[in-house]
Amino acid sequence: MGVFFDWGYKLVVKAATDLPEDVEQALKEARDREADGTPARSVFETILENVAMARKYQTPMCQDTGQVNFFIRLPKTYDIEDVEKELADAVHKATRDGFLRPNTVNSITNKNPGDNSGIGWPHFEFEYADTKDVVVDILLKGGGSENVGAQYKLPDTGLGAGRDLKGVEKVIIDAVYQAQGKGCSPGIIGIGIGGDRAMSYMVGKKQLLRPLKDTNPEPLLAELEASLYEKLNALDIGPMGFGGKTTVLGVKAGFAYRHPATFFVSMTYSCWAARHRRMVVGKQGVTIS
Repeated sequence: MGVFFDWGYKLVVKAATDLPEDVEQALKEARDREADGTPARSVFETILENVAMARKYQTPMCQDTGQVNFFIRLPKTYDIEDVEKELADAVHKATRDGFLRPNTVNSITNKNPGDNSGIGWPHFEFEYADTKDVVVDILLKGGGSENVGAQYKLPDTGLGAGRDLKGVEKVIIDAVYQAQGKGCSPGIIGIGIGGDRAMSYMVGKKQLLRPLKDTNPEPLLAELEASLYEKLNALDIGPMGFGGKTTVLGVKAGFAYRHPATFFVSMTYSCWAARHRRMVVGKQGVTIS
């Protein structure tokens, strides 16, 4: 086996057991906004205790270790097949070692191969770039949060949402309201604007890789993210739906060009266990962050 197997295994383990620092900090800040003795504060304290124990004992922070998604940017000289095989083998080993739950089920026979293999698993997206390094982003996406994702087609007359960013805002507020606490809130909201149906969802999913404190380079989308963050947290859904000041930890939006006859808006919901990490493979060695 090569570097992508050895370090890919470490990447999977870290993603499953060690919550990113910015997400943990956001959870601490959300806890501190809630009054002592409230259900919301109790939920946040339990979540943070869980995060600390998972890191200390190197155990999965959630029993649903999710679907494994890889987003890979690499130089044109790299062989995609070798990278994909080694990372898939790393996922299979991590499953056998108990860091991932065997989550793949054949949709026709209902049989589980037991190692997170199968058509579409792990999910890979490759992008060639003018770079000397290989950048591998991993996202472990749980089934509960995936179930509350939603897609809208604008205009939506029922919600009074037109084909503009105000319409986007209206449907996203509706999507989070409909989710309530079922996606293991507080969530991180990934928004995909435009594209076709499949592309719209994937644009939204990729937003979940962004740091919570970053600023969208597109000013109109930066305004949308800030506005939605305030309005969604005013819904009083709170952690796990118990009510409280924090319903979302972050809102991230991206867009793709669309056909003139379509205007899709997709909401990808991440639970508080936002399990994503990055590996960079280059001449200077390998780093995981």
